[in-house]
Formats: sequence, structure tokens, C-alpha cells
Amino acid sequence: MNGERTHRPEWVEKERENEFATAYVKTTASASPKRWVKRKERSVKEYVEGVLNNDRTILAQAITLVESNAPKHMDIAQQVLNELLPHVGKSIRIGITGVPGAGKSTFIEAFGTFLCEQGHRVAVLAVDPSSSLTGGSILGDKTRMESLARHPRAFIRPSPSGGALGGVHRKTRETMMLCEAAGYDVILVETVGVGQSEFVVRGMVDFFLMLVLTGAGDDLQGIKRGIMELTDAVVINKADGDNKPKALAAQKEYNQILHYLRPATPGWETKAYTCSALLGEGIEEIWNVIQKFVETTKQSGVFDMRRRHQQKDWIYSMIKDYLETSFFSHPAVKEKLPVIENNVISGTQSVTSAVRELIKIYESRS
Repeated sequence: MNGERTHRPEWVEKERENEFATAYVKTTASASPKRWVKRKERSVKEYVEGVLNNDRTILAQAITLVESNAPKHMDIAQQVLNELLPHVGKSIRIGITGVPGAGKSTFIEAFGTFLCEQGHRVAVLAVDPSSSLTGGSILGDKTRMESLARHPRAFIRPSPSGGALGGVHRKTRETMMLCEAAGYDVILVETVGVGQSEFVVRGMVDFFLMLVLTGAGDDLQGIKRGIMELTDAVVINKADGDNKPKALAAQKEYNQILHYLRPATPGWETKAYTCSALLGEGIEEIWNVIQKFVETTKQSGVFDMRRRHQQKDWIYSMIKDYLETSFFSHPAVKEKLPVIENNVISGTQSVTSAVRELIKIYESRS
């Protein structure tokens, strides 16, 4: 063949080179490189109609649009969300957190599959931690929830945390709105993990569930009031086999602890439950608990009151995000910040004085 030559790897014996030789084909000068065609940007109307018709491709693109920090994309995203406002707020929002290794993904897959088989449409917003060094995320939740990811009534969206406080992406609220507009009536928000900042998740969901394990120091962890006072239910996972008696004992201990803590939701008593996500045991009981929670809180008015407070908190959260972005992107602040940082590090200027100087620069030139 014209333009073809072979190469024998060094580790191949010379008499066997015909068996291992690699062929190279010389390309002609007339061969043109592959050209990438830029995808046409969708209009606001296309996004709205696609989301309302549950076009999964357009829904995914709309979420990407919402997560973008580009000013042009942010403007389009807000127009889309405003058009979809009449169609949101009709789902049950469930936050799921837990210690590493508690089986959050396994539980969500079992729980989500059960709900889909019951006729519900489930959206899973799984947040992966971003590296503090590279900023990257693995985004492997679809792999861990392979069965649920293939279900026609489920939608899984992994997103990087981006260093956001609370273990959720800062645009998670808007993503929930898009999923609700697309007709998903149960929204599951999987957080990065248990931490002191999990109150952020509490501020955007109706029901907050914490997964724990037996024999992993969780009994002592449970005594810490921070995370326990935020939960509406504690679920002891992996209650199967030889571990089942331990799970039942842990359930009893947790209920004793929860009895002395202030409930996260007025009029609702937080209790501990056991389940085996691997075997699917206890999943139906947990869903019944959530349904009872929704019924109880809607009758008392707590459900709607919490939703209103969450909208109010969202306003202040957005203001803080805007002010932070505006401050650090200010040209004069960006120019002066390295100098002031060095002054503080070298001990020639106090931190308070440095902050006041930067704020004065920002306010005087805004």
C-alpha cells in the first residue's frame, strides 16, 4: 500500500516481526482536518417548551445553562425560570445526607426505583465534592445508580459542589425548579456528606433524612446536637445479615437521644428507622413516614410556612453571592488585593485595617 510503513517494537524478536509489526499510513496533503460545528443556541421559548414537555436533553441543557456563570447565560436562564414559575413548587423535596460509606447512592437507587414503580417521577440531584486543588469532580453518581439511571421515570443530574457551603451546588434551588416544571414530583438531593454546614440543605428541602451506620462511631456522633437537630428522620442503613441486631440496638439508642432534642420541624417527632438498601427492606416504611410528614405539616400549615421562609432566605443568599462576586471582580480591588495580602502576611498591617481599606476602595469606585 502506498505511503504505508511498518515499525517493530523493541521488545519483539526480529524473526517474529511480521506478527507484531504496526502499520503507519501517511496521510495526503489534501486531507482536510475535521471541523467542529458550533451548536446553535436555543431560544427561551425552546427551553421552556422542551422542559414542560419533559425533553430530557433540553432539561439537561437548561440545567447547564442555569449553572453557567457567563452573564449572557445567566440572563437567558432567568428568563426561562420566570416563564416556568407557574409550573413549579408541586413536588416533595427530600434532602439526603450521611457519613461517608453509609450507602447514600445505594439507598437513593433503591428508594428512587421503588418510587418510580409506584408511579412517581423522580429527579435525583447528586452533588459531588470538587477538589480544592484542581476544582474537578468525578461526577460518578450515574455509574453508582446504574439501574435507576436507566429507568424511564427517573432523571439523575450529577453536579460539582464547586466548593459551595453546605455540600450542594449554589444553583441547586434553580435546578429543582426546572425538574419540577418537567413534571418530576419527588426531588432527591444527595449532599456531599455530613458537616457543620448541612443547614444549607435544610433550607431548601421539605424533609431532611440522615443515613447512618452501626459500629462506625455514629452513636457518639449522634450525641452532637448540630446535625441531629436538622433531621426529620434518622435511617440506619445496612440492617441485614449479622448486622441487623446491631442496627436494631442502634435504632433504640438513637430514639433515646432524639427524644431529648428539639424537633427539626414543629409538630413532628423525629425518629430512627432501619433499612437495607441492598435488599430493599424498610424502603416502603420510610416512604410512608415521608408521606405522613407531608400530610401532617400541610394540615398544620408548617409545610407552606417553611416554603415561604426558604424563598426569603434564598433572596438573602443571592444578595450575598452577588456582593461577593462583585467585590472580588472589581478592578481596583483585584489590583490592590495582592499588595494588602502581603502587608498582612508580613505583619505590617492588621487584618481589620486591610479589610476596611479594601471595602473603602470598593465603595469609592463602584
